[in-house]
Amino acid sequence: MSVKTTKKRIAILGGGPCGMFIYKRLIESGLKNLEIEIFERKAYLGSGMPYSSEGAEKEHITNVSDNEIPVIFNSIEDWIKTAPESTLKEFDIDSVKFNEYKVLPRLFFGEYLSAQFDLLIKEAARKSITTKVHLNTNVTDVFDDKKAGTVKVMIEGKDELIFNEIMICTGHNWPKKYEGKIPNYFDSPYPPKKLAKQYNHPIALKGSSLTAVDAVRTLARNNGNFTQKEDGTYLFKLDPKSSEFKIVMHSRNGLLPAIRFHLEDSHLGKETTLSKNEIQKCVKENGGFISLDFVFEKNFKEQFKGKEPKFYERIKDMDLETFVNAMMDYREKLPPFDLFKKEYAEAEKSIEKRESIYWKEVLAVLSFAMNYPAKYLPAEDMIRLQKVLMPLISIVIAFVPQSSCRDLMALHDAGVLDIVSVGEDSRVEPNPDGGATYYYEDEDGKEISKSYEMFVDCVGQPHLSFDDFPFKGLINDGTISPATLQFKDAEKGKLEFEKKNKLVKQTAEGNYDLSVPGITINDYFQVVDKNGDANERIFILAVPYIGGYNPDYSGIDFCEAASEQVMMKINA
Repeated sequence: MSVKTTKKRIAILGGGPCGMFIYKRLIESGLKNLEIEIFERKAYLGSGMPYSSEGAEKEHITNVSDNEIPVIFNSIEDWIKTAPESTLKEFDIDSVKFNEYKVLPRLFFGEYLSAQFDLLIKEAARKSITTKVHLNTNVTDVFDDKKAGTVKVMIEGKDELIFNEIMICTGHNWPKKYEGKIPNYFDSPYPPKKLAKQYNHPIALKGSSLTAVDAVRTLARNNGNFTQKEDGTYLFKLDPKSSEFKIVMHSRNGLLPAIRFHLEDSHLGKETTLSKNEIQKCVKENGGFISLDFVFEKNFKEQFKGKEPKFYERIKDMDLETFVNAMMDYREKLPPFDLFKKEYAEAEKSIEKRESIYWKEVLAVLSFAMNYPAKYLPAEDMIRLQKVLMPLISIVIAFVPQSSCRDLMALHDAGVLDIVSVGEDSRVEPNPDGGATYYYEDEDGKEISKSYEMFVDCVGQPHLSFDDFPFKGLINDGTISPATLQFKDAEKGKLEFEKKNKLVKQTAEGNYDLSVPGITINDYFQVVDKNGDANERIFILAVPYIGGYNPDYSGIDFCEAASEQVMMKINA
């Protein structure tokens, strides 16, 4: 087809929340003569994986409420007033009694997102922006035509299409390694309907994250019933046919995730952190690097000076490792379910009084704020981030909703749910006849091996590698490159190299680089080639493939923030 046209043709690969925010920004941009084509492999737009049947059943709920969600076309509160009565009835939503502070069924939230996409398409038409939607469509490859300054998109069973720019927003992806080959071995709990069966044996889960909570909610409801007594006591009773059913979570720290509390700033005060200009100034003054200690100091510790001076006095002299150790020591001293019940009561009080648990809120801010400077960290600091800070963050900012907490506590009280600490060196090996065997050391250093008839990997969205990237055309022509970070201190790099760290390589210049997950991108989410040159036409916002430079997975928040960065470049 001819590209000699006055129209600017943009492809959005993926019609989930991230694709929707990009589309929203384009509609609001004021750009003229836009022609947008959206490619979605499912039969509908908006909900993506987490909020559709691919990632949820009726028992699954969001861990954010309406007041914490960036406005798309209108708020959930406003949309509910016009939502189909059948949808409200299906999810037991009362539009009159709706509370913007309450969490929602994930499938209902998916209905909202789909409706928002429809409203945006109508708004685009009103602004004379051409939109073409391709549902049930698989994009098989992408090629960059550097001479023509265009991008070619290959569609399964259709002709190739040419665009001026593309946005890769393909969302979550859980590659299958053993699932389908080993009976009762699941590489993820999604789609959850595959777990919705009756079992009469213990089941092993890897991880204790929100992903594990999803698996627990589905498994429990298919093997027993929850009831509530008049005094409010929440109970679980096993189905007699599932008398041997049990769920065993295996966690690196033996800890359950933290519980949703009242956020003082529903959008997590991100404007109070280091600005991009401040970060760039720091990078320029420090040989192209930014220190993790500097980010921790500015984006975390200093937040407490005015808000919680007593807490600031307590932590002001702590370095990153000391702070994390102090927080983890406190959590690890208590048995996990005792701590969980204690934090549940604390969170209930926070919500009732609408008072934040401020240090947890600021830790969530720090996690989100790490996304931008992560690509400027020296390799030695990225190793610290991955090994020291992220394990604490992943526990504390999970924000498990209260109804999920009640499920977990009732299951534990019924003797149906346990959690085991397995340490960093644990491993899982699939059993040829089904399920898997867990190998780990107990607290006394004793080697333990335990076989389970069924195993579910629940560690959450994995950070995928450069080689996992689906569009091989961009790999083969060198348009994209593997993400790496350089060691600022070459001696530290050399030490890791000599320790046979497979992720560390020596460069031709004698420096040392650390391979991090995914592909190289710049601040505007443009792909970057091996020479360090950004591609003006290709943007990627698919979190599984940019995890090295974007360590925090913040869902809707990420979609909003990343789409803003993309538009800065498009409007430039």
